[in-house]
Amino acid sequence: MSRIAIIGAGAWGTALSIALGRGGVHRIQLWAHEKEVQSCISSRRVNAFYLPDQLVPESVSVTNEFEEALKGAEIVVSVMPSQHCRRLFGEMQCHLKPEMLLVSATKGLEEGVLLRMTELIDSVITSEAGWHPRVGALSGPSFAKEVARGDPTAITIASGDVELAETVQRQFSDPRFRVYTNDDVVGVELGGALKNIIAIAAGICNGIGLGHNSVAALITRGLAEITRLVVACGGRQETMAGLAGLGDLVLTCTGGLSRNRSVGVELGRGRKLPEIIADMHGMVAEGVFTTHAALDLARAHKIEMPITEQMDAILHKDKSPRDAIDELMTRSSKSETGLYQAIQA
Repeated sequence: MSRIAIIGAGAWGTALSIALGRGGVHRIQLWAHEKEVQSCISSRRVNAFYLPDQLVPESVSVTNEFEEALKGAEIVVSVMPSQHCRRLFGEMQCHLKPEMLLVSATKGLEEGVLLRMTELIDSVITSEAGWHPRVGALSGPSFAKEVARGDPTAITIASGDVELAETVQRQFSDPRFRVYTNDDVVGVELGGALKNIIAIAAGICNGIGLGHNSVAALITRGLAEITRLVVACGGRQETMAGLAGLGDLVLTCTGGLSRNRSVGVELGRGRKLPEIIADMHGMVAEGVFTTHAALDLARAHKIEMPITEQMDAILHKDKSPRDAIDELMTRSSKSETGLYQAIQA
């Protein structure tokens, strides 16, 4: 029986604890930042704040203390908002051990420094604990509610550490939760982070009242610009045709459970971002934080990302969504195949 620590008891962290705790095969230690979340799960076996109506198995214990959550853990899964990742790993690094397998399930980029989450984790632990962690990234099309209720789901664990990837695949997989391995950490992490930006844009299309043509074009062109940046950063084009690329992009752009898409819907209806975020009651739409970082990363690599650029203007410069769409549609004409030839070059 494996001991798995899950750091973060939001919707996704809770859903993973439910999926991994099914059947009592593993002992799950779930760390919750909010004491009221800890109390609710402990007393009622439900996370009423972030994932109501989904029972948390008895094999899952919940705590507010890092030492208790990490004690004896063989696998540590990080499921925290990207903007808190550096601080929280700094706080818990003294409880981590070199033999632990670390898995990042956060889809985002660190603003300013522009690190992917596995890079950030490695940086913090190396500088503060003095050793390099064994780390991988978990990503793919996976709404928390559907994973928790047992809908068949397929995701990817990416790592250059083959043993880590195979161990996570073996330990996490069951008939309702299929895990594939991938060694393209750059592609898997960037695909998971950047698709949230396109999902906000897809929501805007819905909020404005545009139809399926617009969303299909957005998804396709969004995938093209994500792929350009992934390849420029050292990832592989074919990863973007997989679960962490196209799979996650389609889900997040079209699914009603997507928080990023929901933010876009409200923006398209004319609401302001601060008001929308206030109504989310602590839940996080990572695309809001990722957009500016992604644009900075694209500029650093001299990569054109027109959709991301317009989304940054809408989110952070109060640009009208309709003006952004008009600007995208009136750009100079391009060759679609020429863009992919440039990627391959």
